[in-house]
This record gives sequence, structure tokens and C-alpha cells, in this order.
Amino acid sequence: MVSWSIDATTVSATLTLPAAPGPHPAVVLVAGSGPTDRDWNSRLLPGKNGSASLLAQGLARAGFAVLRYDKRFLGPYAAGNMVALGGKLSFQTHQDEVASAADFLRRRADIAPGRLFALTNSEGALHALNAQLGGQAKFAGLVLTAPPGRTGKVLMRWQIEKQVKPLPEGAAIMAAYDKLIAKFQAGLPFAADPVVPAPINNLVASLYAGLPFSRELLLASAPALFASADRPRLVLIGKKDIQVDVRLDGKLFEDIQGEEVTVAYPENANHVLKYEPRPAAELLPAFVQQNYNAADRELDPETLKAIITWLKPLAFAKEQKGTGELK
Repeated sequence: MVSWSIDATTVSATLTLPAAPGPHPAVVLVAGSGPTDRDWNSRLLPGKNGSASLLAQGLARAGFAVLRYDKRFLGPYAAGNMVALGGKLSFQTHQDEVASAADFLRRRADIAPGRLFALTNSEGALHALNAQLGGQAKFAGLVLTAPPGRTGKVLMRWQIEKQVKPLPEGAAIMAAYDKLIAKFQAGLPFAADPVVPAPINNLVASLYAGLPFSRELLLASAPALFASADRPRLVLIGKKDIQVDVRLDGKLFEDIQGEEVTVAYPENANHVLKYEPRPAAELLPAFVQQNYNAADRELDPETLKAIITWLKPLAFAKEQKGTGELK
């Protein structure tokens, strides 16, 4: 376990190193939304077989050092961190964590400072892109897995509508949900709507508890940030992903042209990059999410191969002598 400080807070992390001596190219793993920890486990979901720990093992075997960290409101320093961060969680909070992780690696003698990469999942794409565009992270390339193409507001509505549309009262639920979101965006206080199921009311209530972060999330556009990044970028969205959509989200990244942009769709990867053998039509949200981190789930091999195949030419290209920087 390793750690470092950001102002009055502490970040806790795990650094996985290859067996060979360094300096190594390195990858910072950036987790998705909510209470997702360094291993990409979540207290909201059963299981401890998080994809980040599996990615770290696979990437280390391929010659990469891998750093995965806890968001500051998680992990062993959470209680003290929240005293400093209470009521102030924002996009900047997450951006600072990404940038500090890159800085931690860059200061180590066993890491090649010019060969740092980000590998993100879901919402994590927004924070890595912001850190890159802010000039803090200075990644040599970014791998964005399951990134949201649509804004948080549009994506959240789409996810909810998929689940309630089959219900007889589905249209009424969505109309009431839209009013709740409009009230939130207008700065009006929350009041549960009796037409809306309790889990959805609770979701909207959590937006108020997560200010100012949640307001930023509803409006953020990953493709807009992605288009401005000036380093090689790989987007991977699995065809078995039920939280973002190959067509609706992937197309927004495909539309960004450039030699340094690659977009691919692994056949059997789910949202957290696990192998999903079942047909897409059989993937019910509640069942799928409850099994994301089950003990018997494995990384999708096509996805891991795509990541390593894309990274290796960038990471092991000839360096400027003595600098760790790529020619």
C-alpha cells in the first residue's frame, strides 16, 4: 500500500509493479461513479472481485506499473478526509486525485515519467480528461472504457426509462421524474413524488446531498473534453454494456476524427469489462449489476488484449536518452 497527500487529505492506493526492473511505463486506473474503490468494488454491489485488481495483474504481466487509488471519501483515511472535504465534493476534487496520482508516479525512480497513461471506467473518463486538459496529469495517452457519450442528465434518464418503460405507469413515472430533475436544476428543494418509485426518489434526493458535484455531472460532456485532448485516445465500449450504449454513446466518440483516436466495441464485455457470455437481450439490469464483481467473473479477454495491444507501441517506443520522454 502507498499513500500521498493533497492539502489536508490523504489518498491511499495500491501500486503493482512488473517483475522486471524499471523504469516502467505506468498506468493510473480511474474508477467509475459513486463509492467505487481502488479495486472497482462498491459497497452498493455484492462481491469483491473488482475489475481494477484484475487489470493491474494483467497489465503488470505485460510490463506496466499500475496505480489504483481510493477516492478520498473511501478507504482508510475517509473519516479524516471527509472533515476537510465535507460539503465540497466537486469535479475539481476528482480531478485533483487523478493529477496527484500521476504526480506520485512521476516522482518515483522506478517509473518512466514520460510514459504515464490513464485507464478509466465510466464516469472516471470525465475526471481524467479534465486533469489532462488542465495540464496537471500530462498523460502520454488515455484509455477510456465504457465512457458516457451523452451528458449525465440524458444518460441517467435513459437508464431509468429502460427499466420503467414496460410498466403500465411507466410514462407517468418518467413525467414525474422529469419534474423532479427540473426542480433540482432550478435550485428548488426536494420533495418525494408519490408517483415515482422509492429508489428513483432516493436517487434524486442523493443529487441534493452530492452538490456541487452532482450539478456538474448532469451537464458534463465527455466527447467535448475528448475532442480537445491532444494525446492518443482509445475508447472501448462493450457490446454487452447495459449502462452506456454502443450506438448512442459510441457514435459521439466516433464522430471525433483524428489519427490519434481509436474507438472499438468488444463483443462480450460488460460495463466493468467482465466477460459476459449471455445474449444482450437476456441482460436484465438488476441481475447484471448484482453480478459485476462475483467471484467467478473474469475480465473479458478481448478487452484486455485490445488495451495492451494499443498501449504497447506507445509505452515501449524509443525514448529520448535519459529523460523517459518518447521521441
